[in-house]
Amino acid sequence: MENNPQINHSASETMTENTNKYIMPSYGRFPLEIESGKNCITSGGQIDFGAGIGTNSLGFCDVDWVNAVCEQVKTLQHTSNLYYTKPASEFAEKLCNITGYINMFMANSGAEANECAIKLARKYSYDKYGKDRHKIITLEGSFHGRTLATLSATGQPPMHDFFFPFVEGFQYIAPNSITDLEKALSTGDVCAIMLEYIQGEGGINPLNTEFVNTVYEIAQIKDILVIADEVQTGAGRTGKFLAGEHFGSKRADITTMAKGLFGGLPAGVCLANEKCSNVLTAGTHGSTYGGNPVAMAGGKVVLNKVSSSEFLTEVNQKGDYIRKELSGLPEVVSIDGKGLMLGLTLKSKCASDIVKTALDKGLLVLTAKEKLRLLPPLTISYKELNQGLSLLKEILSQ
Repeated sequence: MENNPQINHSASETMTENTNKYIMPSYGRFPLEIESGKNCITSGGQIDFGAGIGTNSLGFCDVDWVNAVCEQVKTLQHTSNLYYTKPASEFAEKLCNITGYINMFMANSGAEANECAIKLARKYSYDKYGKDRHKIITLEGSFHGRTLATLSATGQPPMHDFFFPFVEGFQYIAPNSITDLEKALSTGDVCAIMLEYIQGEGGINPLNTEFVNTVYEIAQIKDILVIADEVQTGAGRTGKFLAGEHFGSKRADITTMAKGLFGGLPAGVCLANEKCSNVLTAGTHGSTYGGNPVAMAGGKVVLNKVSSSEFLTEVNQKGDYIRKELSGLPEVVSIDGKGLMLGLTLKSKCASDIVKTALDKGLLVLTAKEKLRLLPPLTISYKELNQGLSLLKEILSQ
């Protein structure tokens, strides 16, 4: 594969110059232009193990997804939430039926879904207990978005540089520390606990069952809401439709989703249980593009495919296959995560260097802190999987 003449690693000089000239330099881009793709293969011949940071859940240009989106564009592209639309209604009904939630707020991204969750939790507590019960506990290493409120909720101090002052009312505790949790809750001013069952940007770090159980037990006793950020873990990524299902029958009061839920279109949702379903009344929150008909059309196709038990079983099987193929390599110390959300701890190699080497050889992979992160499309075939793993084995064995 590494000698395949069809592999094209470059980005055109004009395109690169225009991008660098007219788009703010807030991204460290790789020298690769992707013009098109099919499932897990780009137009340049690269094998995609990143899925647009977990967003292209059905890979590039799934036929059913493309047809649904294109047909919707021909019919109705936008109305705003001043009116009713069939795509939003149908999508919301299906997602609520799958997850067991009562209703949802529709946003444009994971960060906006988390903004909604923060506002929802604080208003719930304000309505019942007054304004002084507003603190939200989050975890060190967490990532909840780049708006000021979600960045304030993010437990990674290096990401906080330059943007002071931050939104008040967030407290970070060590993941899996019941002692830290109980201490943070002792002040009596906490309205919610916000967590990722598997931290994504923070390094593919799963929470342990004892900690998660304790969170739910204490939250129920104290009437504190649990917010599950499933922006990266949701929509089948971990082999369950929601990663929280790995921890038993407990369900967060509020769950946020985005990324893979819409197969590549910018949208997100904030799901609420019965306790929280009527907190945000008319005028208390809004979004011009939320529930966009085109995004909802794509989302319905994703739901139809990734919610079936057969599909989720395959995701788990593919994840197990990756573990089996890579765990025996001397360079691989451990593999964390579930399903097709995996993080490799390496013995001596730098994950960011591996990403660059892999790109040169025709494989797209990611990092998560010091780990090598694999988030291939959930629809990846075993042929594509083997092609990518062959390249990765070669790189890690050098």
